[in-house]
Amino acid sequence: MPYEPPFKITDEIINIVAQIAEKIGELKSFEKSPLHVELRKENRIKTIHSSLAIENNSLSIEQITAIIEGKRVLGSPNEIQEVKNAVQAYDLLLELNPYEEKDLLRAHQLMMSELVEHSGKYRSGGVGIFDGKEVVHLAPPADRVPFLMADLFEWLRESSVHPLIKSCVFHYEFEFIHPFEDGNGRMGRLWQTVILKEWKSIFAWIPVESLVKENQAEYYNALNSSDTAADSTEFIEFMLNLILRTVDEIISTENAAKKITAKITIKITANQRKILDEIRKNPFITQEELSSKLGIARLNIIKNMKKLQENNIIRRVGAAKNGHWEIVEEKDES
Repeated sequence: MPYEPPFKITDEIINIVAQIAEKIGELKSFEKSPLHVELRKENRIKTIHSSLAIENNSLSIEQITAIIEGKRVLGSPNEIQEVKNAVQAYDLLLELNPYEEKDLLRAHQLMMSELVEHSGKYRSGGVGIFDGKEVVHLAPPADRVPFLMADLFEWLRESSVHPLIKSCVFHYEFEFIHPFEDGNGRMGRLWQTVILKEWKSIFAWIPVESLVKENQAEYYNALNSSDTAADSTEFIEFMLNLILRTVDEIISTENAAKKITAKITIKITANQRKILDEIRKNPFITQEELSSKLGIARLNIIKNMKKLQENNIIRRVGAAKNGHWEIVEEKDES
């Protein structure tokens, strides 16, 4: 009988999935923006920094950026190696098939190269998760790992559950099995991203790890509570909330960046500058009067004023007949 991970699809899970799916549509509209490439690069650096910081890597975002750019950085050789490995693993992200176990092993080999003896291979000994001296999770015996992982991948391939939910379930089950001697945390987070980018490619650039880092205690509490309940529902709800918050933050960031860029790039034409000069002198001036004063066809006056309104440079106050024009803010008139 195929393995079925224990979890429930609650009303909260359904609602969050619907919200994320709706907001992803909004994010897709940013992909053609020239800002997207730069924000994508920034998000990738945030992802690597956060995922490694959760594992106690002390290098700053500035240091990680320098390593990516090939500059020399003072720091622990192991921590620098962790960054170089993570960069390689995340660079491979779009090529990784979430349903192929061999791709998981390949990613682990990159992520843990020169850091552990058996990178790219499942562990051969027992492993536990400690909180100080206390064991908070004892992973299944090593000889069970290949079978448990094979079952988990089969479920991932065959399940009809929504990818957002599947990614959270896989993440939890992966951490429960703890298949590698080291690097399980960063691999669990990476593979959730691999699953999500297969659903929507934009997830390759969404730094969920940043919010995991900011809510690290709650992240481990959700894992522990799901262990106690022998059911990953609480962890699913926690991770979906983090994903929703991450998407919201990116939308806010991109919208703010678009506004800044718009202010920088708007250029005012010579005719528009003449129109603004006349409005400054007489806010009640009509389009007919502008046409007569400036010697510009009324149709061109209308087109130029419409452009100024669209760019939020002027606005109409009051009724069409008795109202007046108002200059909202000055732009680059060069």
